[in-house]
Order: sequence, then C-alpha cells, then structure tokens
Amino acid sequence: MTWFQALVLGLVEGLTEYLPVSSTGHLLLAQRVLGIPRSPAADAYAICIQAGAILAVLGLYRARVAQMLQGVIGRDPAGRRLAIQLAVAFVPAAVIGFLFNDRIDDLLFGLWPIVFAWTVGGAAIFLLRGRSGGRALEALDLRTALLIGCCQCLALWPGTSRSLATILGGVLLGVSLPAAVEFSFLLGLLTLGAATSYSALKHGDEMLAAFGMAPLIIGFVASAVAAAVSVKWLVAWLQSHGLEVFAVWRIGLAGVVAVLLTAGVLVSG
Repeated sequence: MTWFQALVLGLVEGLTEYLPVSSTGHLLLAQRVLGIPRSPAADAYAICIQAGAILAVLGLYRARVAQMLQGVIGRDPAGRRLAIQLAVAFVPAAVIGFLFNDRIDDLLFGLWPIVFAWTVGGAAIFLLRGRSGGRALEALDLRTALLIGCCQCLALWPGTSRSLATILGGVLLGVSLPAAVEFSFLLGLLTLGAATSYSALKHGDEMLAAFGMAPLIIGFVASAVAAAVSVKWLVAWLQSHGLEVFAVWRIGLAGVVAVLLTAGVLVSG
C-alpha cells in the first residue's frame, strides 16, 4: 500500500464514519477504485484505521466521556445512567456480530449488497423525514437504549450505516434529533472500539506484514483529522437541516456504482 492509498482511505474513513452514509461501503468502494484487492489484511486495515475516528470523537465529547467516567466511580448519577444505557445498547450488535461475523463477510461484503443497502437507507430517510422526537439525552431510558442497540444490528449489513440506523431508530423512538446523534456518536465509541480491537488482535500481524506500519499511521492520522471535521460539520448542519442530503448522496452513489458494476468497470467481490 502506498502512502497515497493510505491517505485516501484514512480520509474516506474519517469523513464517512459518523455520517449516515456507511463508512464500510465507502471504504470497500475506495479500495476497489484504488486497485486494492479484498483480503483479510485489507479488511483489517479498513477497520483498524477507525481508531483515528474514535480518537476524534473522544476529544470532541471529552466532557460527556468524563461525566460517564465519574459516574462509573459513583460520583455522577447521570453519567452512570448514560454509561449503563450505552452498555445495554452495545450488547445486541456485539452478540449478533460475534455469532454471525463470518457469515456476514461471506454474503454481504460486496459492492452489489452495498448498492442495495445504500438505496434502501436513502429511501428510509425520505420516508421518515419530518418525524421528530422530543426527549433529551438525559431523558433516555434503558428500554429505548436497548431498542436503539437493536437498530444498530441493521448496520452489520455493509452500506446500511451504523449512524443512520441508530439516529433514525432514536428519532422513531421519540428521542430528539440532537440527542439521537449524540447517543449514536457515543455508542460508536464502544462499537467501533470493540470492532477495531477484535480485528487488530485477529489480523494485526497479517495486516502489518502486508502493508507495514507507515500506511497504518498515515491512515490513522488522516482518519482522526477528517472525523473531527466531519462530526463538527454534521452537528452544525443538523441544527437547521435534515438528513435528506444524505439520502440524495446514498441513492445517487448507488446508481453510479450500479452502472459501473453492470459495465464491468468495477467488480463486486
């Protein structure tokens, strides 16, 4: 892997990780465009550079993370409640992912399944636009947290988007859009952190042998910077706009990729 390929993949990961467009789908597409064939090492690289995006959100939401840490040691009841809710929301996708990870890889990690998921997700945004809950993050309960976690399971299908599933799920359950976005970001710290750690332990040696340390560092740094910019932009955008722009992007990109696949310019697998 060249430094340019690593930079592009890091930027794609960081820009798309927390947007409701599916970072996995964009990374798989970017790898094909860059001529990087699919392999356990390439898949592990795409997952491990998520650590940069995780670091960016940790920095941006450090006050909320500190509140939860205070709650864990018994000094902040609200922080403890939120930490428990995030832990509960994390469980469904962790269990399903652990049980069916290999099956998901075999069936769904291709550009055609991603095109389908991009299209369905875009249609869902249009169908559900105008819906808005009113509950703040502090008013979240365990049942709602668990149901949002169940929604996150949909994102095990590449192209769906973890952010889209959890944000729309939260809004449909009566959570305000800003609260749903923040809960999605915080839940991502657990979900992405677990996925990154698992992939690094399972395929880390293979990844380093194939690509070396330098591309990993470049991808990590690019991901962190791009994610910080992306998250700040998304929060500002949603203060006066909805999610429709992401529906247009998803459906438009799905159409372009479908044409390229049909023409043989891109290969799905």
